[in-house]
Amino acid sequence: MSEAVHTDQGEGLEFDPVFLHSRREAIIIFFVWLVAFIWAVPYCYFNGYVDAASVVETDTVWGIPSWVFWGIGAPWIAANIFTTWFCFCYMEDDDLGEAMEGADIAEEVAEMHADEKGANA
Repeated sequence: MSEAVHTDQGEGLEFDPVFLHSRREAIIIFFVWLVAFIWAVPYCYFNGYVDAASVVETDTVWGIPSWVFWGIGAPWIAANIFTTWFCFCYMEDDDLGEAMEGADIAEEVAEMHADEKGANA
């Protein structure tokens, strides 16, 4: 999958595959967050509000008020299940190229020694 952005001059600028994968995964995560938000906030607002003047017996699920269980607990559990599947089955590791571990450090140490010798001379 190759996406290109066209500038005013007509030149094509191709995005890196790592960026495209990251953007796709971020869009999916944001969409799932938005669905959970759209469910939890209105559900808790409409089912959790009790007029302070009236005494109402609250329904419970496993000892938890039902509006908390269905408005917060259930979406939380569903999000955790989705996140686990998403991270272990859907997300991809991208090749970032060959690591040059220690090359930068060795270069910096050599420059430091050269600066010290120059200062001592």
